[in-house]
Amino acid sequence: MPARNATDVAAQNGAKQVKALLFDVFGTVVDWRGGISREAAAFGARNGIDRDWLAFADDWRGLYQPAMEQVRAGNRGFVRLDVLHRENLDQLFGKYGITGISEEETDHLNRAWHRLRPWEDVLPGLHRLHRQYVLGTLSNGNIALMVNMARNSGLPWDAVLGAEVTRSYKPMPETYLGSCEALGLRPDQCMLVAAHNGDLQAARDCGMKTAYINRPYEYGPHQKVDFEATSDWEFIANDMVELADQIGCP
Repeated sequence: MPARNATDVAAQNGAKQVKALLFDVFGTVVDWRGGISREAAAFGARNGIDRDWLAFADDWRGLYQPAMEQVRAGNRGFVRLDVLHRENLDQLFGKYGITGISEEETDHLNRAWHRLRPWEDVLPGLHRLHRQYVLGTLSNGNIALMVNMARNSGLPWDAVLGAEVTRSYKPMPETYLGSCEALGLRPDQCMLVAAHNGDLQAARDCGMKTAYINRPYEYGPHQKVDFEATSDWEFIANDMVELADQIGCP
């Protein structure tokens, strides 16, 4: 993926007026598949359970969108992602024939999402971007999840925004617009950084600027989309360090 001229991009798209970079987190900032499969394998070892833990991670993530859709469709009131993750985990235990697990062990596994680690380019890139911009999350993850993840890995967020703050789940417009409003900024003063073209399109539709980060291995061999940018996003980069280069952050 070729680098783009940061000066040209800024001139063409008004990127110089951007005050805040808001980040999708799962897949863009952290490696959920690797992290969840490792935590699940450790859970299995502690409890004498042998399963395909990569498949378990994929299946747990596979229940993510359907669970949120029940909220988006108005079939249930807003609940935090921790609650949806726990409901999905209980469902997975049934599918995988896992029984007799204590509440303490189950809760610890559910909070594996709080302990996900960033891709290796993330911290160097974010620290450079932080010199010039307000940084925050624009994630479907709830506040406690995002805060714990940041403290575990040193993610330099200035604000934790997204689903719980706006009581909505992406790609609902209010998730994007409410996050910008919470910072006292117009949508065009905020840029979404994400590895998912659909997320970026929803942000652009709300008036936000956009930056694509390529994560072609997020879903391992099961990835079917987001191998490359599919639109003319303001910035297109292979990783966070390259994004900092393109924007001109020292």
